[in-house]
Amino acid sequence: MHDSDGSGRAPARRVRRRDRHGRGLRGSLVPPNVPLYRSRSDRFDDLVLLAVSQLEPRWEAELSGIEFGVEEIPPLIGDFDDPEPVPLARLEASQPPPFQPQPVRQVPAQPRAEQTGLPDISDQPGLPDQPGMTARPAKIVLYRRPLMARADGEEELAELVLDVIVEQFARWLGVDPQTVDPGYPAEE
Repeated sequence: MHDSDGSGRAPARRVRRRDRHGRGLRGSLVPPNVPLYRSRSDRFDDLVLLAVSQLEPRWEAELSGIEFGVEEIPPLIGDFDDPEPVPLARLEASQPPPFQPQPVRQVPAQPRAEQTGLPDISDQPGLPDQPGMTARPAKIVLYRRPLMARADGEEELAELVLDVIVEQFARWLGVDPQTVDPGYPAEE
C-alpha cells in the first residue's frame, strides 16, 4: 500500500471516538462495578417488586403463596396463524388459593393391623406424588420484552406491570381485578 507521498508506509490510524454509524457511545457511561449501574432487566425487576409491594399491605397473606418471575419472551407456540396477541404474563397455579376450602378426602377404613396412626395423604389434591417433596406455590411469570414493547416510557411501563400483576393475581384468587386493586382501570 502506498500513500500520497510514495513512502510505502501505511497511514497512522485515527482514534475513533464514535461508532461506525456516527452515533457516539452507546449504553450507560457508568461502569458496572458502581451502585449507580443498573441494566434494563434489573430496572424491570425493580418495577415488578414495586408493583408487588403496592399490593402487599392489603393482600400480604395471599401474596405469600405466590412466587413472581420474569422471562425475556413467552415460549414459542406452534400455531402461527393464531389471532391471539403475544401474552404479557402467565399464571402457573399448582394449588388453589389459600382461602378457598379444599375438598376433604375420605380415608377408607383399614384393618387394625395395617393402621399406622398416620393418615394416608399420598393421593390428596394439591400435594406432590413423591414422598419428601413439598407442593410448589403458584407462580406469576411476566414477559419483559412484550411489556416493554407496549409501554412508551418508564412511568407507563410501571403502570402496565402493576396492571398485569393485578390481573394475574385476581385470576388466581378468582375475583375481579378491581377487588384486588381499586385503582385498576374499569372495563368499558
